[in-house]
Amino acid sequence: MTVRVPARVAAALTRFCGPDWVADLPRRAAERLDAWGLAPAGDPLHGAVSLVLPVTTADGRPAMLKIQPVDAETRGEPDALRAWDGDGCVRLLDHDPGSGDLLLEALDPGRDLDSTIDAHGIDRALETIAGLLTTLNARPGPPGLRRLGPMTERLVARARRLRAAADPPGDLDAALDRWAGVAAAVAPEAGDRLLHWDLHYQNVLAPLPGTGRGPWLAIDPKPLAGDPGYELLPALWNRFPSGPGAERLLRRRFDLLTEATGADRERARAWTLVRVLENTVWSLEEGDTARPAQMLALARALGS
Repeated sequence: MTVRVPARVAAALTRFCGPDWVADLPRRAAERLDAWGLAPAGDPLHGAVSLVLPVTTADGRPAMLKIQPVDAETRGEPDALRAWDGDGCVRLLDHDPGSGDLLLEALDPGRDLDSTIDAHGIDRALETIAGLLTTLNARPGPPGLRRLGPMTERLVARARRLRAAADPPGDLDAALDRWAGVAAAVAPEAGDRLLHWDLHYQNVLAPLPGTGRGPWLAIDPKPLAGDPGYELLPALWNRFPSGPGAERLLRRRFDLLTEATGADRERARAWTLVRVLENTVWSLEEGDTARPAQMLALARALGS
């Protein structure tokens, strides 16, 4: 069976996955369709690092075939989806350990939580995110999942090396030092809850009509085991506010999320600053000068 990857999808995936991986996608997709008895049922979709094909299973059910590179972030996705078993998230139907390919229940890709914000306001979206996080974080991380504690210790070391090598501007240099100190302090007690890691508004989809699922379900986790306070940054950072009231709006988002999830405010603040540090280190390593300014604004909103 021939599977064509649209040029726009190939271009988007090449940035993160490389041209060789993208060039091999038609073969991989055709092989998996044949192995699982699937029939294509729509135009290919994509995430930042995945090709998603709408399909119909051999017994006539709609589903989604997800093909992505297997790395430290994606390796635990099938284990996390099995642990959640559809409670608050998309349901895993099948998984090929050799390739990492996933067969997922079909949700509605045209109805994500982000599309509701203009009509209903961001507070309602934040309440939905908080409800999903409360459900998803209720379980312990499965054995073998990456752990937040060691990740944080490595992040502190990277931040300190970066400060020594890159000589960032004074305000950012001082902030990196503060945030690394916070990260070093909380790393020894990093928790064991099953975390999604990337629950922003576009990673929440509505179910298909008539399935009795939802009303909203999380997709595309990059799971790890750790403290639920580490989960809040995507909903704070996405739809980043601008203007003179930006820090006040960010603080309001944080207050709403911590209240709705029942999180310990100071612990959630500390772990959010760890995420701020993580985003800043990535950005500086990649030469991105825009994101650190947003991270500084977010940290100021949190009092750091």
